[in-house]
Amino acid sequence: MAFKLILFLIYISFSFFFSKAQPQDQNSDIDWWCSTTPHPEPCKYFMSGGPHHFKPRHKADFRTMTVQVAMEKALNLPSHANQLRPHCRSRRRKTAWTDCYKLFDDTILQLNRTLQGLQTNTSSGFDAQTWLSTALTNLETCRSSSVELNISKFISPLVSTNVSELISNCLAVNGVLIPENSYTDGFPSWVTAGDRKLLQTSTMATMANVVVAADGSGNFRSIQAAINYAVSKRVGNGRIIVYVKRGVYTENIEISNNMNKITLVGDGLRYTIITGSRSVAGGYTTYSCATVGVDGIAFIARGITFRNTAGPQNSQAVALRSASDLSVFYSCGFEGYQDTLFVLAQRQFYKSCYIYGTIDFIFGNAAVIFQNCFILVRKPLWGQVNVITAQGRVDPFQNTGISIHNSLVSPAPDLLPVAHLYNTYLGRPWMQYSRTVYLKTYFDGIVNSAGWLPWENTNFAFDTLYYGEYMNFGPGSSTQYRVKWRGYHVITSTKTASQFTVASFIAGGAWLPATGVPFTAGL
Repeated sequence: MAFKLILFLIYISFSFFFSKAQPQDQNSDIDWWCSTTPHPEPCKYFMSGGPHHFKPRHKADFRTMTVQVAMEKALNLPSHANQLRPHCRSRRRKTAWTDCYKLFDDTILQLNRTLQGLQTNTSSGFDAQTWLSTALTNLETCRSSSVELNISKFISPLVSTNVSELISNCLAVNGVLIPENSYTDGFPSWVTAGDRKLLQTSTMATMANVVVAADGSGNFRSIQAAINYAVSKRVGNGRIIVYVKRGVYTENIEISNNMNKITLVGDGLRYTIITGSRSVAGGYTTYSCATVGVDGIAFIARGITFRNTAGPQNSQAVALRSASDLSVFYSCGFEGYQDTLFVLAQRQFYKSCYIYGTIDFIFGNAAVIFQNCFILVRKPLWGQVNVITAQGRVDPFQNTGISIHNSLVSPAPDLLPVAHLYNTYLGRPWMQYSRTVYLKTYFDGIVNSAGWLPWENTNFAFDTLYYGEYMNFGPGSSTQYRVKWRGYHVITSTKTASQFTVASFIAGGAWLPATGVPFTAGL
């Protein structure tokens, strides 16, 4: 509650500042400005007056105004949700409501970061686009949770408030103001030189703030308890290192959006394992079934496996859900079947990781790069097909997508002897503007010659998606018989392919060096 009050006071201070600016010129008519947005009607309605509004002199002014108004409306979401709380009389309603309430809180946080960053010039336009993309993704995730549990009518009043349209307008206005390559400049203020070699050290136990050991030889037996304790004792904004000794830890972990700069280090992905078994079939949403969920900024993990043991018969069952901005996963494992790895939002980087699954097992709407990773397709249920990715971009101005670079796609041991009985596809369009590329990646022969799969036998998003392949190799890499969709591209231009590299797609040159994780900036 105190955190929300602080956000509201910050918002009021910005509103007071905006109310003092009242420029007058022939281009300041708000109807004209709103006509340039994807959703002009809600723009005109909510910007037509009020004590906190001003007439924009130029696009930058209008951008600030769009974020301000989106923030105004988003601040009402928690109170609207609280009005529904007494009616959460079933487990399904309570589960979806809990997802939405948490996601609304994060939406306010992302809009506040954007507003502060734009007005104080402490963040780039690319940062703003990332945070706005996350705010919109949060609302879509709330909607998806209600659909999964078949309670759309119950949640509908919360997601029918024009906030999505207002954020979409913010994305469009900010998108045209980002100069080419400007997002590679700058360095996040929260990254310190002391983090630089953190992930390459072999003496992590001596550097750890707390040690977790299943056998009782550490400070805690529970990883969640160790994180909670370390955060409560933190002085300043330093990085917290949690060393998790070898062992199997059966627990569901939440690293919330006020738990920033957490590092989990294990004894290797074969030896330190975090496991859970929640699933959609078991009554959870895709969002809430994750074994580990991470929201705090700048999360780092090394040498740990995140596992969900629900099995292929229980539908969606997430091993890891991440919405951690500027997060890194190095030499980690992700094991599940359907929906193993939920790359929900923000900028993420995966290096030398092993990802196992069957259907849509890398999915979400982050700006994420997988580099030198092993993508291992498991045996699904009889009659099912395997689909590696399901990217969830819902707006053409979101700077999100899945980029798989210098990696390997091959069958897992259980699929290998029966691989000829199952089709495997590179991805399918979960949302309207789905975007996925594979760059210089090895494709085993299990990849179907069409490459990509329609969404549930429809032509959904064929013209609006962006799927690309660039210089891939191996027996499944031929593009001769690939789909003929308008949005599918055989990329031949180095310049085009470079847009999906670490340097360009996630501005990795500005923040990855400080983590000590080796990476390739370009192609």
